[in-house]
Amino acid sequence: MRKNVTPMENEYVRHQEHMHKSSSKRKKRLVRRLAVFFVLMLAISGFLISTLISRAQVLEDKQTEKAQLEKKLEDLKDKQSALEEEIVKLNDDEYIAKLARRDYFLSDEGEIIFNIPEPDKEKEEEVSY
Repeated sequence: MRKNVTPMENEYVRHQEHMHKSSSKRKKRLVRRLAVFFVLMLAISGFLISTLISRAQVLEDKQTEKAQLEKKLEDLKDKQSALEEEIVKLNDDEYIAKLARRDYFLSDEGEIIFNIPEPDKEKEEEVSY
């Protein structure tokens, strides 16, 4: 029951076909532009996210290093204050005499120095069992 239909060949039909083809072409170009734009935005977003992650890692590493250096600074400040105290003590003649007696076994007039050996740790361990 199909009837043969003859297409109309007038200006209106040609104009409508031309409009349909140009509309179809515009839609294809729009889809292509949107696809390119989407891919471009995806690439830029990926780059920005990877940069953000790497910068966050660098920041974390720097904070760890800063904490370690601050601890080292505190240790050095403690050592400096101990050394400054030692300088003050070394200006005292009595302290120097005490060090000389202890480290170099020097004595005052009339003093006798006795060297008492320290107990061995191995012997103490054997006794404790």
